[in-house]
Amino acid sequence: MNVIREWFRRNLSDPQVVILAAFLVIGTLIIMYLGRLLAPVLTAVVIAYLLEGIIRVLEKGGLPRKVAVLLVFSVFMGVLVVVLFRLLPMLSKQVVQVVQQLPSMVSWGQQELLQLPERYPEVVSRDQVVGLVDVLRQEVGRWGQSALSITVASVRGVIMFIVYAVLIPLLIFFFLKDKRAIMDWFGRLLPEDRRLTTEVWHDVDRQIGNYIRGKFWEILIVWSVTTWTFHLLGLEFAMLIGFFVGLSVLIPYIGATLMTLPVALMGYFQFGMESTFLYVMIAYLVIQLLDGNLLAPLLLSGVVNLHPVAVIVALLVFGGLWGFWGVFFAIPLATLVQAVLRAWPRKPRREAMAAAVAQDTAT
Repeated sequence: MNVIREWFRRNLSDPQVVILAAFLVIGTLIIMYLGRLLAPVLTAVVIAYLLEGIIRVLEKGGLPRKVAVLLVFSVFMGVLVVVLFRLLPMLSKQVVQVVQQLPSMVSWGQQELLQLPERYPEVVSRDQVVGLVDVLRQEVGRWGQSALSITVASVRGVIMFIVYAVLIPLLIFFFLKDKRAIMDWFGRLLPEDRRLTTEVWHDVDRQIGNYIRGKFWEILIVWSVTTWTFHLLGLEFAMLIGFFVGLSVLIPYIGATLMTLPVALMGYFQFGMESTFLYVMIAYLVIQLLDGNLLAPLLLSGVVNLHPVAVIVALLVFGGLWGFWGVFFAIPLATLVQAVLRAWPRKPRREAMAAAVAQDTAT
């Protein structure tokens, strides 16, 4: 009990620590219980964070903030229009084409699997392959039912999409335009003496802001390079595959590994064991090597200094807690934890123990 009491005295006797702990607890509860309701607000915050870096560069160049905000927001809206009315229909069209070809892909896969016992009888038996085919048929049936339920709920989805398409840009504009007023208002609600919280916030603000902007450009570059490379090689659905390869960089180490199987299946389904299939796989390997060893270090140099083990643990923990969004924000959340641990006040152990003994003696 003395050890526990001494730990509480050493770590929780500082009001700054209590304030920081309260912020962390309140923020966690808001995300856990109000995350779905506040999804448009959180999305707008992330995008505003992304655009704020460009606005700061324009401000340093001598442009007034209002003019910089209007310029950056106008460009953002132009890009958003292109994405909604040009890129999104193209991706949707390729998704529909993949779904239409899914039965033929399943049949081809079954034929390939049934040939395995003939080629490798000492490794795979026919009963094992038949069992695997039955499992695959059941899974495809479940996917079909899921797709049907999505189609039935498409009207509601379209309405929510339209609402979000209007609401999120409005929130982004006001977050950028009235950033200082919002920060001042929020600051008046907080305790005046919040040095530790401010220190953690500045560290997290710098790290996460640079991380989001760096990851955005990494996704865009990997998506573009992968799409054009696969298009030149004649691979079908190049834009759709490139899109998911670009998104896979959000999950370090794991995303590239998971995307290898879909790329290999699509390439093998279209080309078989021809040389073009090998070119597709070599191109994918080269893109991943260049991204991991050149592009990511260049865009994220000195931003998130986390050990690979810490990254994997963060993906597992936050992904288990919050699913997809936990994986999406695993690195920023790990950065927050690192900033808190780095800023947490530490008294020398001997001094803390002496103070505890003196207090026990006095009482």
